[in-house]
Parts: sequence; structure tokens; C-alpha cells
Amino acid sequence: MPHVIVKLWPGRSEQQKQRLAEAITKSVTDIFGYGDESVSVGFEEVGPSDWRDQVYQPDIVEKRDKLYKKPGYSM
Repeated sequence: MPHVIVKLWPGRSEQQKQRLAEAITKSVTDIFGYGDESVSVGFEEVGPSDWRDQVYQPDIVEKRDKLYKKPGYSM
């Protein structure tokens, strides 16, 4: 039962988020073989001034060994 959370800066449209949720769902079902009903996708908007404390430090720096795609930036 994969649940994917996408953290991003505010400003993307609902249509863009829906398209990304559909693409993520398709990839998960194609690669892992789960049914569409098993996948959920959520979005958490985090402003640029909060990114370091709410995303970069806890999710990227502190969980670096769990990242399969590392960012090309540092803070």
C-alpha cells in the first residue's frame, strides 16, 4: 500500500498536481504491480523560507541513506 508524499513550494496548479499524482500512480502500479486502489498520493506545500527546517534538514540531510534520488543543491 504505497503512500507517496510530494513536498513542494506553493504555486503549482491543481491540474499540475493531479497530473503528477496520476503519473506517480501509474509508475507505482506498473513497477510494483499494485492495483490503482492500493496507491495514494498527497501534496504538502512548504514555503521557501520554511524549506530548510521542514524538508531539507529532516527529510534530506537526516535521511540521506534512504534517498534514491539526491538533490543537486545544498543549503
